Amino acid sequence: MSGLDERGSAQEAKYILDAAKEFKAEAKRNKALGHWASALLGIEGDAVEKYALSVIMADMEEAGDNDVFRKLRKDLTDGNIDISDQAIRDKMAECLAAARDEVYKGV
Repeated sequence: MSGLDERGSAQEAKYILDAAKEFKAEAKRNKALGHWASALLGIEGDAVEKYALSVIMADMEEAGDNDVFRKLRKDLTDGNIDISDQAIRDKMAECLAAARDEVYKGV
């Protein structure tokens, strides 16, 4: 195998690893968002994990974060929680940063 082939294989492997890490970070973010929203909605006990899973699953609807945002926005509105779109997006960014730290740095 030539040096160029080896470099291409290494880059492909790194891309796959990075994509897997990002997927894991997004799932961790969504779980954290589910716990956060559960607390706001007064969800307790086993229902917290069930709700967090529903947030994780919402992220499978389309590429990007809009599907998760829409779920949180709808659930919080339905629960009469007065919170701005920006506050939800800020929490999403905060949770993603924390999840990335955990996944990429092995925290």
